[in-house]
Amino acid sequence: MQDGCTVILPTYNEEANIGEMIDVLRDLYPDFHVLVMDDNSKDGTQRIVSEKASLDDKVRLFVRDPNDKGLSASIFQGIQETKTRYFINMDSDFQHPPSALNGMYQQLLGGAQLTIGVRKDRSNLSSFGRWVGSWGAHYLAAFTLRMHDKQISSDIMSGLFGGDTELIKGVIEEHGSEFQMKGFKALFDLMKYVPKDLRIEEYQFEFGERAGGESKLSGGIIVALLMQCDGWGRFCARIAKAILD
Repeated sequence: MQDGCTVILPTYNEEANIGEMIDVLRDLYPDFHVLVMDDNSKDGTQRIVSEKASLDDKVRLFVRDPNDKGLSASIFQGIQETKTRYFINMDSDFQHPPSALNGMYQQLLGGAQLTIGVRKDRSNLSSFGRWVGSWGAHYLAAFTLRMHDKQISSDIMSGLFGGDTELIKGVIEEHGSEFQMKGFKALFDLMKYVPKDLRIEEYQFEFGERAGGESKLSGGIIVALLMQCDGWGRFCARIAKAILD
């Protein structure tokens, strides 16, 4: 395991953003590695990343098994593919600002084992439905973590998080079979199984607007989240799925 940090970028049809995101990350953090975990994009995402990787040995494209699709699965596999001491997972659409990574990395260097990006203001979510959904998902997740006697975060749903690679790899190897791999909230699954005394720190950031491309949000996301919430959640998930269908 080498020193340093790898930025994991799970992608699916992100040609509108991925090239600029890689350029920004490599400019801001010349010592960081960038690992793009592509879920078999149908647009030009792979071509763009391949071109960047051919010119920069710290940029890597990993094309995932087409039979193993899922955002959480991409993130977990990205962590397992990471070769540096630390990792930070973020979106490719600039809703997670690249500028936030420095503060999170400093927390890791300072001894944090898990750092979580926390949105300063969630009132700017694009619709009332997304605002309600974000808070509703957070409280569902927080309730489940409390039931497991685990630590919680003030923003379990943000998706911007990093950690000690070896430690988190161990959690994935031991409990990965219990994760909701097709879910959208990898952090939530991790927090159910990390050690209770894990040193967790939070870093506030300004949540941005999607720079380009289309959001992946759909009604199925809340079903996937419910599936992560133990038996009662899976029962509710079946009801929600029947309503959505």
